[in-house]
Amino acid sequence: MTKLHQILKPVVAALLLVGWLAGPVLGQAGNLDELFTELAQPDNPDWQRVEDDIWAAWSRSGSDAMDLLLERGRAAIEEGNLDAAIEHLTALVDHAPEFAEGWNARATAYFNAGLYGPSLADIERTLALNPRHFGALAGLGLILEDLGLRDRALEAYKRARAIHPHRPDILEAIERLEKEQTGTKL
Repeated sequence: MTKLHQILKPVVAALLLVGWLAGPVLGQAGNLDELFTELAQPDNPDWQRVEDDIWAAWSRSGSDAMDLLLERGRAAIEEGNLDAAIEHLTALVDHAPEFAEGWNARATAYFNAGLYGPSLADIERTLALNPRHFGALAGLGLILEDLGLRDRALEAYKRARAIHPHRPDILEAIERLEKEQTGTKL
């Protein structure tokens, strides 16, 4: 496991946890559009609340049973029981294949297990279902960076920043990679 992976792994887990702990706040795409408009405001001091509201909305499948599988999968990730997490989240995506957050959560479990191929496949599915998923884009950037694909990682981070211009981890990753490209030492 690379040092970068060890450092950034908790960041990806934190993004997932934020979504899990956010609790029910909103519901439908119209509200999400408003939230994304609010999130995109560069001078928004309340961006963390907006992000939490987005994660909460993303975390509701419309089915209590599917939401329970997501909750159990996330809890297993938090406990470090990645096999159980992958089992719960695989059941979720099998039964709710149009629920983007199920794919994203399983991508996180695969990532934490060091299974980049399956994680990338689930990120691709997440983004096909939810192109504004800044968490999946940040995860994509992290994997690409860890694989040494720095230019592609930078693209992924920039796509995430275009949606969510406030996340410090995304902004730091972009700054770090841009400095590498120009040869500036950190």
